[in-house]
Amino acid sequence: MQIKFLGAAREVTGSCYLVTVGGKNILIDCGMEQGPDIYESQGLPVAPSAIDAVLLTHAHIDHSGRLPLLYKNGYRNKIFLTCASRDLCRLMLMDSAHIQEQDAKWRNRKAKRGAYTAYTPLYDSEDAEKTLGLIRGIDYDDEVDVTDGIKARFIDAGHLLGSSYVELRLTENGVTKTVLFSGDIGNVHKPIIRDPSVVTKADYVIMESTYGDRSHGDDPDYAKHLAEIIERTFKRGGNVVIPTFAVGRMQEMLYFLREVKRGKMVKDFPDFEVYVDSPLAIEATGVYSRNVAEYCDDETRALIDKGINPIGFEGLKLSVTSEDSKAINYDPTPKVILSASGMCEAGRVRHHLKHNLWRPESTIVFVGYQVQGTLGRSLLDGAKAVKLFNEAVKVRAEIVSLQGTSSHADREALMEWVHNISPAPQRVFVTHGEDEVASGFADALYRAYGLRALAPYPGSAYDLIADECVESGNTKKKAPSANKSRKVSPVYKALQAALDELELAVAAAEGYSNHDLKEATKAIRNITARLR
Repeated sequence: MQIKFLGAAREVTGSCYLVTVGGKNILIDCGMEQGPDIYESQGLPVAPSAIDAVLLTHAHIDHSGRLPLLYKNGYRNKIFLTCASRDLCRLMLMDSAHIQEQDAKWRNRKAKRGAYTAYTPLYDSEDAEKTLGLIRGIDYDDEVDVTDGIKARFIDAGHLLGSSYVELRLTENGVTKTVLFSGDIGNVHKPIIRDPSVVTKADYVIMESTYGDRSHGDDPDYAKHLAEIIERTFKRGGNVVIPTFAVGRMQEMLYFLREVKRGKMVKDFPDFEVYVDSPLAIEATGVYSRNVAEYCDDETRALIDKGINPIGFEGLKLSVTSEDSKAINYDPTPKVILSASGMCEAGRVRHHLKHNLWRPESTIVFVGYQVQGTLGRSLLDGAKAVKLFNEAVKVRAEIVSLQGTSSHADREALMEWVHNISPAPQRVFVTHGEDEVASGFADALYRAYGLRALAPYPGSAYDLIADECVESGNTKKKAPSANKSRKVSPVYKALQAALDELELAVAAAEGYSNHDLKEATKAIRNITARLR
């Protein structure tokens, strides 16, 4: 009876765990990494065809995004998840496949123009479609026989529509252990969906620590804060751009904006328009509308009972085609633009950033976690210029983080969640957090409650009957820039990277003293003269 940590160990994304019981192998999550890969990725220690089942905590791509790759490499058994997650996964995996295909086309066009090898996508739409045929939806709290010696139950995690903790009952050689995988633990008092369930029993706990080093603080009045941001931005003549995850956060923002509109809280611009510019978000909002009555909290239920759509309002515009998206920036009227992706690493939001970051009258509002190394994190950390579509763009817009809007539990809620488990678990494995955050939170659990908590390294494995580590895993961090192409000199690649840094530095240098600018100009011209 063993668990191996393959993904989201001392990193925030790429959730994946292998559980082996009596010769049977199951995966909990099969997620895609987003942002930088800090540690060397861990491949599956068994062939995909040797995996007997996959259980999914929820539909977010950092938990589900590599399922089609698993299928492509030979997996053909069942994928268990909640019914609502099934509906969202259908959208997200097909969207991910489309992105893979488009990225491959772009890279291969580039390969023809330069010294680059051809690129093959991780998977395509056919792989994603066939993966969906393996999915089996399970209702909350129903127990399912996964395979010999393994029973599972999905418990409402309050993070996303259909999100769950996965509770496993594992039996081997007459010994039974209850193992609880938290997935992503939801924040409390969030709109639309219910608060996270309380769990009181488990022998082993694998829990996330995304916000294990910080508190969200008191519950803010989100609608009021949004209204204030919109009011001051519109008075300047700018747009409010909200990079947001297409599934979950997008629907929460629509809920808050409906409150703003209903209360006429933007007094000078009561009829402002809100654009949702993400085909995936539009489809996901439809899934929410169809499922929310079954999974919603009491406040949302009260709205539905009155015939009110909790995420719809007058002035809401849906942008589906690329032409629709382009038209948003041609219109000079101040507006709110909601667009994916939430960390600004891909998607249409990058176009809106290109059109608005340089405008001091506009505002960029972040409403979710930003992984280190992402464009969103750079903007929050005060970048003076960023690179978008191979062009340096100055950052003049107001940058705002709307505190407390995360769908993840904060430090205090995480500690309370695990403290509710009594008697104390034999061991707590802290995952799904940045390196120092995960290890620091594990230490905090030990100091506060005496829990045997640790943050495992990628590839580490533990015997759950003997309660001991059987593989220590990889403690070595990955080199900062690992590019495996052999046709371009690494030294030349370093020069290209330096050029990118220089371009951003020049874009951010406006306002420096004339002396510094002259010295910089002289130095750059000396370098270019040497390279001619």
